[in-house]
Amino acid sequence: MGGSPGPPALEVGRIVKPHGLRGEVIVAMVSNRAEVRLAPGSRLQGGDRTFEVVRASPHQGRFIVAFAGVGDRDAAEAVRGTVLSAPPLAEAEAGTLWVHELVGLEVRDVAGRLHGTVRAVEANPASDLLVLGDGRLVPLTFVVELRRGSTVVVDPPAGLLDDG
Repeated sequence: MGGSPGPPALEVGRIVKPHGLRGEVIVAMVSNRAEVRLAPGSRLQGGDRTFEVVRASPHQGRFIVAFAGVGDRDAAEAVRGTVLSAPPLAEAEAGTLWVHELVGLEVRDVAGRLHGTVRAVEANPASDLLVLGDGRLVPLTFVVELRRGSTVVVDPPAGLLDDG
């Protein structure tokens, strides 16, 4: 099996349900780049199937999408629940931190002190938060380096991660 594998695919959305009789579906996106992911001609992976976007339009916080080869309500019903994925957008997402990459990593400060591991990432309007194993919270704004697969390095203000 020659060649190197491409970048890992990221979940970008999910087909929620059929919409109408002509094969259109409602798609809930989890990507903040819906305009790129759902541009006509874009290809998304859904299981062992590739879906090519014919057209898409916003609809009540989600999108109405027509995919090539999904031409009627029965075909749309058959793809209900399909998780859609795509490779990272290198130019747009190079500095992006992905939740699935952060969970389980060690959290160290810039001096190298270990403060625990990331248990979860919690959405917060000001800044998403790393949730450490002991429940402490670290705003993502204090992340200064990601050593993929091992460590998140943070530069928190004094007192934020004090153990006492």
